[in-house]
Amino acid sequence: MDVAPSSTRKPDISIVGAGIAGLWQALTFARAGYAVTLYERGDGGMAASTSHWAGGMLAPWCEREAAEDVIVALGSRSLALWRAALPDVALEGSLVVAHSRDRADFERFAAMTDQHRRLDAAALAALEPALEGRFREGLFFAGEGHVEPRRVMPVLRRLITEAGAEIRFGAARAPGEIEGLAAGGWVIDCRGLAARDEAARAPASGLRGVKGETVLVETGEITLSRPVRLLHPRWPLYVVPRAENRFLIGATTIETEGTGVSLRSALELMSAAYALHPAFAEARIVELGAALRPAFPDNRPRIARHGRIISVNGLYRHGFLIAPALAELTLGLVARPAAAPDILNAHPILEEILA
Repeated sequence: MDVAPSSTRKPDISIVGAGIAGLWQALTFARAGYAVTLYERGDGGMAASTSHWAGGMLAPWCEREAAEDVIVALGSRSLALWRAALPDVALEGSLVVAHSRDRADFERFAAMTDQHRRLDAAALAALEPALEGRFREGLFFAGEGHVEPRRVMPVLRRLITEAGAEIRFGAARAPGEIEGLAAGGWVIDCRGLAARDEAARAPASGLRGVKGETVLVETGEITLSRPVRLLHPRWPLYVVPRAENRFLIGATTIETEGTGVSLRSALELMSAAYALHPAFAEARIVELGAALRPAFPDNRPRIARHGRIISVNGLYRHGFLIAPALAELTLGLVARPAAAPDILNAHPILEEILA
C-alpha cells in the first residue's frame, strides 16, 4: 500500500480516557481517516468509569429546564450523530408527568421547555399503558431518546476498531506522559476528574466532581417504552427502561465528591419511584450506584487547547447527550480550525491556551 507523503499525512491522534467522551472522539477521528490510539487506564468492563453509571438519556429539550442554550444546541446536534452511528438507537421520545398537587411544577417545566406536546389522560395512557389512571396529563418530547450505556459503549468500541483505531486498556498515563504523547501528533485528553493530576494546566482549573446516585431495579409488573420524569418538589426523578425488565431510577445531583449511595438518597429515590407507580414497591433492587461527574464552576463543557493537547472536559450530567457534538468540534479544530461548525462561534465553549 502506498504511503502518503509526509506533507499530506494526517497527524496521529492519541485519546486518553475511554468514557463516553473519549469513545466519541476516537470514533469521529478514526472515521475521518486519522490514525487513532485510545488509551484507558481501566479494563474493558469500565465499571469504575462515570459513563458506566449514567442514565444515557438523549433529552436536549427536557434539559432546557435547567441547562443553558449551549447544552440544547450540542444535544440536538448529537441526536443526529447518534442516529447516524447507531441506527437502532431508541428514539421513542421522553415523557414528563406530575401529580395534581404538583401542577405548579408541571406548568413551570412546560413553560421553560419546548419541542413537546401536551397529552391528556387518555393520550398518556395510550402512550404508556402502565401509567393509565395515574396522571391527568403529561408532556411528550417526541424527538428525544435514550441509550443503555453498558450496552452501547461496547458497540462504540467495536465501531472504533472497525474504523481502524487501536484501544489499549490498562494503560494508565503518568503525570507528564500526556505531553510525551503529543510529540508525535495530537492528544485529546478525556480523563474527566483524573485530569486534575496536572494542576498546572489551565483547562483543568476549577474542575470538581458532582455526585449522581442511581438505583437499578427489576420488575415484570411494569412496562415503559421511554424515560419518564416525575416532577416533585422534593424528589424529582427519572425512570429509564432497561433490557430484561429493569429500570434505572435516578435524580440526585449532590455537590460532594464522596463515594457511595447514602441511605437518605436511596430512600428518596425509591419513594419517588413508588409515587410514579405502586408496583415499584415490589421491585427487586439489583444495584445501587454512584459516580462523580466532572464539572466546571459554570457547569458548561469546555474544549481547551494547550499546544497540541486538547482537553475535552466538564460534561457534567450531559455526557451521553453532548459527547458526539463535542467530538465533531474537536475534529474541526485539528482538521481545519477555520471550518469548525458554526456552533463553535455561537457559544464560547472553546478556550485557546497558548503554549
